[in-house]
Amino acid sequence: MASLDISQLRNVTSDVIRHAEKTNSRVYNVLGDSTGNDESFKSIFSAAVDNISTTNAYLSDAENEEIKWALGQTENTHDLSIALQKAQMALQYTVAIRDRAMSAYRELTQMQI
Repeated sequence: MASLDISQLRNVTSDVIRHAEKTNSRVYNVLGDSTGNDESFKSIFSAAVDNISTTNAYLSDAENEEIKWALGQTENTHDLSIALQKAQMALQYTVAIRDRAMSAYRELTQMQI
């Protein structure tokens, strides 16, 4: 039996189908099921802070590996290249998120009420 994508179902009155769509859909709500906007903002903000902390950790690890390699404490360039690649990817991801957040902020400030 072929896999059926139920994420495109609209105006469904059956609770069973609605529940199946919510749990099995490839498209999901990133804000969760919380009813308040304060909780949604809090979850998004905490995820952004965690992302920044992770990026800082990767950058610190890469710097430590560079220092070890420069001082001759290690000859393993593989660990150095992995640490540098992780740091680069994390930084690119963080910058992309920052750019999207700034773009959304600009759109909000330009809205006319």
